[in-house]
Amino acid sequence: MSLRVLVVDDQGVVRAGFAAVIDAEEDMTVVGEAGDGATAVRLAEELAPDVVVMDVRMPELDGIAATRIITGRRDAPRVLVLTTFDLDAYVFEALRAGASGFLLKDVYAAELLDGIRVVAAGESVLAPSATRRLIGHYASGAVAGTAAGDAPRELDVLTARERSVLALVASGLNNAEIAEQLGITVGTVKSHVNALLRKLGLRDRVQATILAYDLGLARPNPPGTRL
Repeated sequence: MSLRVLVVDDQGVVRAGFAAVIDAEEDMTVVGEAGDGATAVRLAEELAPDVVVMDVRMPELDGIAATRIITGRRDAPRVLVLTTFDLDAYVFEALRAGASGFLLKDVYAAELLDGIRVVAAGESVLAPSATRRLIGHYASGAVAGTAAGDAPRELDVLTARERSVLALVASGLNNAEIAEQLGITVGTVKSHVNALLRKLGLRDRVQATILAYDLGLARPNPPGTRL
């Protein structure tokens, strides 16, 4: 079954270019295009895409606001923010609005296509520069967390093992690396990740990472860490 993709960008030529690249793939189909956030919100509900490729700066309703509305709905599609503007405010606001990824428009076509597949599979993708600054943001203390060793009440719904997995997810480890560190199978790690996302009402690993940092459960690793 082809991935259903909605392409949103206020520049017609750019939008058409993205749509052509995506539609050329055997496993993807562009089901619609929008030139502003308000239209994107409407089409996301009408067309039920799997992934929305979302621009940030648009008339009527910007991409961040549109992402927040779209991801706030039941059975929401994944949103991959794609923008020219590599700014901290856009990165943080896009992720907090519910986006599953953030890439710059100068990515190669293969990177865009891979990003769409990754977010459609329930994972997350960030441009390397965004990852470095996100980690630096927390390392600088720009976001307050709890003291080391504290157990935030928000995490009371998790088991001790699920908390451990959450902390390792936030540190940038993939499922195989977490499995090796904890001495469990990859399948068990996946089960723990799915359980903690469900219990905390989160969509993906990016949101889990942000929550872990916000609550002080995780501390930044050196630049270059994956999310």
